[in-house]
Amino acid sequence: MKMLAVRCLVAFTLLAAVTVAFANPFKSKIISSDDSVLEIIVPGDHFMKITNFTQDGGTDRAVVQVSLPGDAPNGGATNVLTATRIDLSTGANAQNAPEINNRVTIGGPAIVRIQPVLGAKIFITYRKERDEGSGGGGGGAGTPSPIPITPIPIFSPTPTPTCTIGPPFFTPCPFN
Repeated sequence: MKMLAVRCLVAFTLLAAVTVAFANPFKSKIISSDDSVLEIIVPGDHFMKITNFTQDGGTDRAVVQVSLPGDAPNGGATNVLTATRIDLSTGANAQNAPEINNRVTIGGPAIVRIQPVLGAKIFITYRKERDEGSGGGGGGAGTPSPIPITPIPIFSPTPTPTCTIGPPFFTPCPFN
């Protein structure tokens, strides 16, 4: 029995180590109304996927704001995603249809900012990944590789051969 416990402990330790080593790189943050602005830097060879962006409470909507590194703090910024409201109330508000939670992918280099909203808790789940240069449409160098063109054969009905009648000893007509 003691040997079985040792084996199970070793197996559990190995599984725990593998789980930590290959854990999903998603990160989650909760932003309260008294927190500072959340700023996430996306390097040039990375991209960021936001899979969940929700808000509980508050009257204004939280937004994900993206700007390029060379721009002024708010001069070249644009809003790319609005928070989905979570309404846990009862009564007239409970009859509203649930909102759809959208996703967004932001390519680097970029600076992502989320400002807190008065009286709200904001929840965001994101993942930053390295861009491996898959290219998407071609070789990844900006010019797509040419698509080989295979000719398509076009069939047309063949006309039936006809014989011209001439002298009987020169052109026999084998098709009649």
